[in-house]
Amino acid sequence: MIAHGPLTLKVRSAEPLGHSLKRLVLEAADGGPLPSAGAGGHIQLRLKGPTRGWRNAYSLTSPPDARDHYAIIVRRVSQSRGGSAFVHEAVGAGTIVEAGMPNNFFAVSNVARKHLLVSGGIGLTPFLSYLEQFRQRGSPFELHHLCRAEDMPVFARLLEPFGARSIHLHPTRRGFDLAALLARQPLGTHLYTCGPHSLMDQVLSTASDLGWPASKRHAESFGETAVGGAPFHVLLARSGIEIAVGPEQSLLEALEAAGIDAPCLCRGGACGECRLPLLEGVADHRDDFLSAEEHAAGKLILTCVSRAKGPRLVIDL
Repeated sequence: MIAHGPLTLKVRSAEPLGHSLKRLVLEAADGGPLPSAGAGGHIQLRLKGPTRGWRNAYSLTSPPDARDHYAIIVRRVSQSRGGSAFVHEAVGAGTIVEAGMPNNFFAVSNVARKHLLVSGGIGLTPFLSYLEQFRQRGSPFELHHLCRAEDMPVFARLLEPFGARSIHLHPTRRGFDLAALLARQPLGTHLYTCGPHSLMDQVLSTASDLGWPASKRHAESFGETAVGGAPFHVLLARSGIEIAVGPEQSLLEALEAAGIDAPCLCRGGACGECRLPLLEGVADHRDDFLSAEEHAAGKLILTCVSRAKGPRLVIDL
């Protein structure tokens, strides 16, 4: 079930973590308890700038059973469309923000005998709540995190509470033998990956080639593939409204900029909430939700990340 909220939150603290990361601790504005999301959950912040708004989803890094606060870490994207820059520049202690109810599309398997985590960059964030759950339950795990060398101290501090023996930081993919890592895992291990698509694709394809069943492979995208592409137009079949989608704008953002109340949730092509029937045109599918067969059929599109391969799409909205 997908819940939408809204929640009214107050920023309890805002702390810079390195040059591009900022941690926010949020609490209920009325001081009451917050809904829980479980390990791997996320919330969608609804940010309002002077001239426009954003609805960005962030993984919860707070303990999964915490009810008095949520914690998130926001990376300032170099080619930001405004949301992450707004958080870094304008959101501080005392700021009131609106959020959707927490949701979780990246939950920990309850039947795994061991958990193998492979993350890159800000993709570590959902695993921070995983690690707290593993510590509480005594669950076996092994984490491999790849990041830029300059970010190593930040991630090392974040991971320090969870024990060095099962945690491995890699400043580069060079020397990281993914195939050997996957091949030596004991039966019953579940694999989780989050981070840049190039890393997740490599992790999942390597696991598949080694015979890992799909039921033991888990991934969560954070939407980087939404950025960039040729401009196109979208026609809304129910109203006849036609909207231009810019080269650095997602289809969903174009709909929102035109004042259309379009469905959305994770904004990363993972949950399927923004899925709409595609009536005409060819989609450039960039989501992780639809199956390969659904991509090939061309009858559905996820507006948060997918684009058009031609000049125009017609969607049932």
